[in-house]
Amino acid sequence: MSRKFADVKTELPGPKAKELLDRRHDIVPQGVGYGIPTFVESAKGALLNDVDGNKFIDFAGAIGCINVGHSHGTVTEALHDQVDRYIHTGFNVMMYDPYIEFAEKLAALAPGSFDKKVMFLNSGAEANENAVKIARKYTNRQAVVSFTGGFHGRTLMTMTMTGKVKPYKYEYGPFAPEVYHAPYPYHYRRPESMNEEDYSDYMLQQVEDFFVKEVDPTQVAAFIMEPVQGESGFIVPDKKFVQGVYDLCKQHGILFIADEIQTGFGRTGKYFAMEHFRVEPDLVAISKSMAAGLPISGIIGRKEVMDGANPGELGGTYCGSPLGCRAGIAVLDVMEKENIPARGEKIGKRVMEKFKEMYGKYDVIGDYRGLGAMCALELVKDRETKEPAKEQTAQVLQEAHKRGLIVLKAGVYDNVVRLLMPLVITDEQLEEGLELLEESVEAVMAGATK
Repeated sequence: MSRKFADVKTELPGPKAKELLDRRHDIVPQGVGYGIPTFVESAKGALLNDVDGNKFIDFAGAIGCINVGHSHGTVTEALHDQVDRYIHTGFNVMMYDPYIEFAEKLAALAPGSFDKKVMFLNSGAEANENAVKIARKYTNRQAVVSFTGGFHGRTLMTMTMTGKVKPYKYEYGPFAPEVYHAPYPYHYRRPESMNEEDYSDYMLQQVEDFFVKEVDPTQVAAFIMEPVQGESGFIVPDKKFVQGVYDLCKQHGILFIADEIQTGFGRTGKYFAMEHFRVEPDLVAISKSMAAGLPISGIIGRKEVMDGANPGELGGTYCGSPLGCRAGIAVLDVMEKENIPARGEKIGKRVMEKFKEMYGKYDVIGDYRGLGAMCALELVKDRETKEPAKEQTAQVLQEAHKRGLIVLKAGVYDNVVRLLMPLVITDEQLEEGLELLEESVEAVMAGATK
């Protein structure tokens, strides 16, 4: 195919990237992983240029941080203005109005007809960790329930809540106490004897039984759930399950925390993915695309719940930095003016059409799924046995990178190709990227890798 946007002229890494990669290996611990072996020179919208002059279409979006695109003019203008005013004073020392403005805007957008308050932190893991603190303080209960396959971060508490062992938890114990993992629906891998409706009923019953087998509901402060599980392979739960868990929480006085860190800010076709399930979480953890890549996170919650903590019990040195808040305000401006959630829905529809076409051509694709523009392919060695095709998944990524497409893997079994392209991607860029992805899958299937 003729390529208008992607153009890889060198092997990866190229000469300049190779020099930088050697320096990286000398100074950066191996525990800090990387995907593609090159280094960025510049980025705009959904396109990346590396230090060797290679051009890439970005289907990764910094793991979902760049919904409004790289270096959007509205965001960079706001940042330049803020840098000229002041960089940091510490909100707990001398406050600043961008924090208040950003909080007000987020409270108005978040699901829930109740009064809300908002606080800011530095990372997604911090948001989830503090949501747990807030829930425990308000309920005066200790237990927290997350779900198998969920990912919530790499701090001690959030690593404990995460439902995948490698690479996140292996040999990093002991873990935080009073954290339990409830079963989560994985429709593609449900028992063959069950249809979707029966499986949904069965999984809800498993959660109810969980209160008998694992922890009494009177001891549980909160459930925490990703509306779509990210790191586990974009596993989309059914509405009945999510609403059923929410109803159980309400029945037992348990708070419901929505981890919207990867699903938020238009990714699924709505500002917040929980809107698809018609659930109003008590607390919502946010980060990633809320500020176009600036390190900031937050919690949006019921007013009375958020006010349960006493002064000084929440916060941190850099929490809600002026730069992050100004970038976040600019992001919301872009999202409204360019109707980013609607664009996410349109992108997702086109991607799923392409995935359906590919499913009919390549047996290695066992399942394709998604919600809005949060879409994935699950690769298997055999469609009957559904044995994960971990090696082939890694090969597809390598082939895509060589062709100029940045793409990520995911999945409990590391056999899922996930797409998180910036939602400002043009139709032309999207089509070229999808063709490159198909070309990569075809090459792996044919054994004709570059």
